[in-house]
Amino acid sequence: MENLTIHGISTNGPAYCEAIGLSKVFKAYAENCCDQEIMYGGLGFNPNSGNVYLALENGITLCSMLGQDVMYVVTNFDNGEEFFFYSYKEAFNFDINDKNYINEY
Repeated sequence: MENLTIHGISTNGPAYCEAIGLSKVFKAYAENCCDQEIMYGGLGFNPNSGNVYLALENGITLCSMLGQDVMYVVTNFDNGEEFFFYSYKEAFNFDINDKNYINEY
């Protein structure tokens, strides 16, 4: 059994907004994509963006900035370009190669 480690969180625990963001990210994960594997090291807080994040092996990252609503991010790992979506389905159906939507889910 593997442990899930939260990266970038203070040793004193998450701040209020980080905790709220984590709860929203986990709720979105449970409701939309809990059949997807979480990337190794894919849970944490990014102090540069203010996002808590949950990165999935399928290339989609769930994130919440300062406890706001969850956004779904698809990253082009070749050039770092990020595409933001309001639903998991939108992110899942996005074809990063031609920046268009595909009809699968």
